[in-house]
Amino acid sequence: MQAVIFDMDGLLIDSEPFWKQAEFDVFSSVGVNVTEDLTALTAAMTTREVTEFWFAKQPWKDASLEEVENRVVERVKYLIETQGQAMHGVHNLLNSLQEAKVKIGLATNSPKDIIPSVLQRLNIADYFMAYSSAEEVTKGKPAPDVYQLTLEKLGIEAHQCIAFEDSLGGVKAALAAGIKPIAVPHTDEYDHEKFDLASYKLRSLSEFNHQIGKSLLA
Repeated sequence: MQAVIFDMDGLLIDSEPFWKQAEFDVFSSVGVNVTEDLTALTAAMTTREVTEFWFAKQPWKDASLEEVENRVVERVKYLIETQGQAMHGVHNLLNSLQEAKVKIGLATNSPKDIIPSVLQRLNIADYFMAYSSAEEVTKGKPAPDVYQLTLEKLGIEAHQCIAFEDSLGGVKAALAAGIKPIAVPHTDEYDHEKFDLASYKLRSLSEFNHQIGKSLLA
């Protein structure tokens, strides 16, 4: 195990409620009726895809898509910087990987501007050798692009690396990049059969040990 690549939202930081709040606040402010059933569909999208989704449903007139998208990002950044909390096991796992001289990267569908806010809020920036956002590639997860870019930045081959993901789209992205994914689903989804696609499954990052990583890459 030469490297580990982490997803960000819902895996390193409990930020998904912030994205929901920002989505509701910003799109409601331009006249969109944001409903719970439709926000379930936008959860795995990039910020641009979410903005285009709501505009297609209920177009607004007084702001460009880019302006509205930027408002969402700024709202999420504020919530992260003032309220963000690490998920269970994050600090201990990063520390143990660093001690083992494992390269650590991050691959997220979130905008690039948000990554430093998360890393600084959790005080984990020094652990990461590389990070990539879906903004830097052609397609976000479940396409493999953001993982492929992070591998390139780390100087690592896919077969030397494992990935941690909390979503099915992320698991699919890692697999498509040739990386063995470990799923860390949210509690209410842990037993869902969709995560059978992952190479391994944990209830939290605190359950991981290096023997698991070695066995996946054997």
